[in-house]
Amino acid sequence: MGPAAAAHMPLAAITADDLAAAGADGGAAAGLHSALRRALDARGGDGPAAVWGELSRTVLRPSVPFAVHRMLYYGCYAGFPSATPPAWTPDPEEAVLTNVGRVLEARGREFLGEKYKDPITTFGNFYKFSVENPEAYWKMVFEEMGITFSVEPSCILRENDAYPGGEWLPGAVLNAAANCLTAKPGRNSNDVAIVWRDEGKDSEPLNFVTLEELRKKVCLVANALDALNLAKGSAIAIDMPMNVNAVVIYLAIVLAGYVVVSIADSFAAPAISMRLKISEAKAIFTQDYILRDDKELPLYSRVVEAEAPMAIVIPVRGSMPIKGLRADDLSWEDFLGRIDYTKADNYTAVEQPAYAFTNVLFSSGTTGEPKAIPWTHLTPLKSAADGWCHMDIRRGDVVAWPTNLGWMMGPWLVYASLLNGASMALYNGSPNSSGFAKFVQDAKVTMLGLVPSIARSWKSTDCTAGFDWSTIRCFSSSGEASIVDDYLWLMGRACYKPVIEYCGGTEIGGGFVAGSLLQPQALSAFSTPAMGCNLFILDNNVNPLVSIYHGIAN
Repeated sequence: MGPAAAAHMPLAAITADDLAAAGADGGAAAGLHSALRRALDARGGDGPAAVWGELSRTVLRPSVPFAVHRMLYYGCYAGFPSATPPAWTPDPEEAVLTNVGRVLEARGREFLGEKYKDPITTFGNFYKFSVENPEAYWKMVFEEMGITFSVEPSCILRENDAYPGGEWLPGAVLNAAANCLTAKPGRNSNDVAIVWRDEGKDSEPLNFVTLEELRKKVCLVANALDALNLAKGSAIAIDMPMNVNAVVIYLAIVLAGYVVVSIADSFAAPAISMRLKISEAKAIFTQDYILRDDKELPLYSRVVEAEAPMAIVIPVRGSMPIKGLRADDLSWEDFLGRIDYTKADNYTAVEQPAYAFTNVLFSSGTTGEPKAIPWTHLTPLKSAADGWCHMDIRRGDVVAWPTNLGWMMGPWLVYASLLNGASMALYNGSPNSSGFAKFVQDAKVTMLGLVPSIARSWKSTDCTAGFDWSTIRCFSSSGEASIVDDYLWLMGRACYKPVIEYCGGTEIGGGFVAGSLLQPQALSAFSTPAMGCNLFILDNNVNPLVSIYHGIAN
């Protein structure tokens, strides 16, 4: 942004006529110009970030034309020496309310000694602490998330030649899904676990699933899975949209000691077939159709074309019977009808060693045959810990991220919300619509994740106009390279809440570089390595050249 920003008109030179030319009508332009002058008078001596903070908090509402937002942002930073000026700066009073801020206020001296000052000033020291003291850091995080083990690990991390980088939680036995179905600290079984709405029913009330209702649904499906008489550890695929049934099935497979095979519902038959063969799946859950704009997009027929093993097929239109099932396939009704309903509400979780597989995901396959990527019972802990620290997912939050179980952010959403005592927000339809924008408003979403192409679509269609996104505390972005102007526009939809950029990989179930609500956030930029991760830049011989860790200020 450096050279480009330098070419923009400095804030002090902007007139009311300039604001009118950017789209503000006459009276509004005069009012904006007066507010601009007040901000410069009040905060100009504190630097451009302070002026921008004042404007973004008090002046630039979503109804103000984006061209005005853009003019004032670039005007604040005209001539700024860095290409990544802050678009958001943490407030000290809000910082102490974040997950990390709250812990640091309570235990900062214990962790950091005399180095501890306050959550914002000392965040870099806390990151270093997370790398140097995995025992203390991860025990604290697991305690915060209420993670339970049927057999406690002997330690957090130990050297082991069989595990490059060390063996995590040696000896631990647990079930990741079972941990999702128990009330977290400060929450109870009647709290909402999932809030959802179907596309086309945007004026109807929201639907809710409490944690207890979710537990019963998962236990029901887990009991039905056992009635299939598959060997424990068998791979069972899911090829469905990200809806309540898909989440229930996902958790039930893990709870019952089987392995999920994640397949994106957009895949054609050859891609489905390849993933089923690689994983040696014994069964697959799917739907007869996917409904979009009241159109029926075939899904079961693609599964049949892929020559899938036994399919359990859910009818999209409620109780309507499914026609044309193959001889070995089951309708959802027949699948659930195999169990003893007197015991259906309960299920004893299959507790497994920490490194037992729970989920097989896949690389995209754009450069060749897709690679199978296994998740264990440990991987969800990384997903949820990133959500706890970097996206600040708190008890009682509402987390939305348009995605699918076929990509890592689907399972990530399940674990990052439920293991942190938050609600998962699911919209069964296209996110590129005013219906989704209204759902975000009505569900009172507090953390909204997305890929940059979604923000680009929202900006070009203006489908979020008129909806109140003020409950959003932060956005998060992953999967693609983002564009500065698109994310400036996005922040403006929620009265300038930060975008936490998040980069990592399916292999680790989370990120290795991200942002934080305790650091200034620049557009389309990262601000910190992920907590607990020591990053290196490698030379051409794959030798460590620079340690990012050593670049973090004391």
